[in-house]
Amino acid sequence: MRKLLTSKWFIILVTVLILIVIIGVGFIPGSPVRQVLKPVSGLASPVQGFVKNVGDMIGDARSALFDGMAIREENEKLKEQIAQLQYALTQSEEAAIRYEELKEALHIKDTFSSYDVYGAAILSRDADEWFSVIRADAGSRDGVKLGSGQAYAVVDVDMSLVGRVIEADESNSKILTLMHESFRVSCKVNEVNGAYVTCCGDANLKKDGLCRLTDIDPDVVLEEGDVIVTSGEGGLFPEGIPVGTVVSVDYSDPLNVTATLKPYIDVSQLKDVFIMIPVADDSASTDATEQTSAEGGVQ
Repeated sequence: MRKLLTSKWFIILVTVLILIVIIGVGFIPGSPVRQVLKPVSGLASPVQGFVKNVGDMIGDARSALFDGMAIREENEKLKEQIAQLQYALTQSEEAAIRYEELKEALHIKDTFSSYDVYGAAILSRDADEWFSVIRADAGSRDGVKLGSGQAYAVVDVDMSLVGRVIEADESNSKILTLMHESFRVSCKVNEVNGAYVTCCGDANLKKDGLCRLTDIDPDVVLEEGDVIVTSGEGGLFPEGIPVGTVVSVDYSDPLNVTATLKPYIDVSQLKDVFIMIPVADDSASTDATEQTSAEGGVQ
């Protein structure tokens, strides 16, 4: 028993119990202990205040941490929603632009009334720098049917020359652009009695987005800025399709005057093209039918 009473832990336990009892009694109104503890309470107030402030700071920091995590999560959700809205807006704007382009393209049919016009979206471009060959989503099922030796003119929404259709399967068309080395079209200067020239692709010039003009009469004076359009010669391309403008002229060889042309089109930016197919001449078909019938009657 003596050993227990002299134990350090026993003494501490008893001391703590005594302090608890004293503090409890001190809270009773009118208690003499309360009067005795007043000076001690005054000394302890700053310590209590400090402990309270530290506790409040810890609580505030904890609240700020959880609030920050919630705000961060909410911001991420908002960013995702904004991205979705921006994507939807971009899609809507692109659709509106394409609608306006297609609506404006109706004047192609009005200008070239003897041609059926088929709109087509670009599917792919060849891998070379200037996309000499492109594919569009209009084929025989859409009315683009190529016979032996046939080709059809292709223009953009501004009626500028793109090239010609050289192949067509059931759903797609292969278009040779005017940048291709094998492309040739008869053209003229867009003025009264304008001089005739030939526009063709050039392997070296296409690197700079340019074409070559050849078959220029040495007596013809071409100038920078002259507008070149299709001449209608040969029957493949209707007359008056804008092709481009003259950039420079080379008169160094009088027997082979050439010029450089900047096309109006930018193949890399094309989204839609329009294939022009001559309307069948019903009167010619009727005459041919009548002639065949007459010949059958004579026999």
